[in-house]
Amino acid sequence: MRWGVLATGGIAATFTEALLSLPDAEVVAVGSRSEAGAKAFAERYGIPRAYGSWAELAADDGVDVVYVATPHSAHRDAAGLCLEAGRAVLCEKALTINAREARELVSLARDRRLFLMEAMWTYCNPLVRHMAGMIADGVIGDVRNVSAHFGFAGDFAPEHRMRDPRLGGGAVLDLGVYPVSFAQLLLGEPDAVEAWAHLTPEGVDGNTGILLGWDGGAVATLSCSFTAETAATATISGSEGRIEIAEGFFHPESFVLHRRGEDTPTTVHLADVHTDTDRSTMRHEAAEVMRCLRAGETESPLVPLDGSLAVMRTLDRIRRRIGVRYEGVDLDADWA
Repeated sequence: MRWGVLATGGIAATFTEALLSLPDAEVVAVGSRSEAGAKAFAERYGIPRAYGSWAELAADDGVDVVYVATPHSAHRDAAGLCLEAGRAVLCEKALTINAREARELVSLARDRRLFLMEAMWTYCNPLVRHMAGMIADGVIGDVRNVSAHFGFAGDFAPEHRMRDPRLGGGAVLDLGVYPVSFAQLLLGEPDAVEAWAHLTPEGVDGNTGILLGWDGGAVATLSCSFTAETAATATISGSEGRIEIAEGFFHPESFVLHRRGEDTPTTVHLADVHTDTDRSTMRHEAAEVMRCLRAGETESPLVPLDGSLAVMRTLDRIRRRIGVRYEGVDLDADWA
């Protein structure tokens, strides 16, 4: 399967390294807004074609699927350009900057019958899939509470993408998408959304707490931050027990199952399945994309587009609660 990589930042590098470790994947082209940047990236990874524009990459008929690794503020334009050119697309998370743009991308892909998937690697993680199956089978009874947190303390300059509202800055879209997606994997789209955040001088959230509620009685307490070194842990509590995931809940290597009435907890892992690093988890994500394309599927059952749309709606509702708005975004559509 012939891959093109759009953008040349850190996550593009990690994903390219993951692709190069797969025997059935080939990275044949890279595109950037800078020809020099594209050529340097191509030389670093032995990629045969380097383009100084996104349009040139999108027009390359020798590319089967494009991985979009720009900041999320550019996902709509970059992924849309590739879809318009007839390319399948794997687009980094969050899928777009708001739910309106996400709907536009999904509609474009469906109208053209082209593959589109959000790069929510957690959903492709074999252990997470195994855990979700156990929960669906009732191993901890009815899920009543999900707790998940993701944060780190970063010394970011005002022009850094994490703080720049023109690039969709803030903790929610960059980090909060992980705990929100995790909670919605298990409980679906929430009925109620509350949130509070401390905003930076640029007007984006640096430290955010989120409370989600479902009419059936479940709640989720989540947080994201680029000002605090939080533990990236998660706990799922049900009527008959709980599951605890240690550091790195978005690519776990194991989890601990506590069942009511049992004194000894059980540690669950999958033999010979490595998911504890960014690169190893991206391998599973890339493999799912290639499986779908070979099967002629335009959506992944592991990362369904309706699920990505639901997460984007929740992220919009969170931003509305905390008052984070982005320059040039239609506010009425933003909060739709």
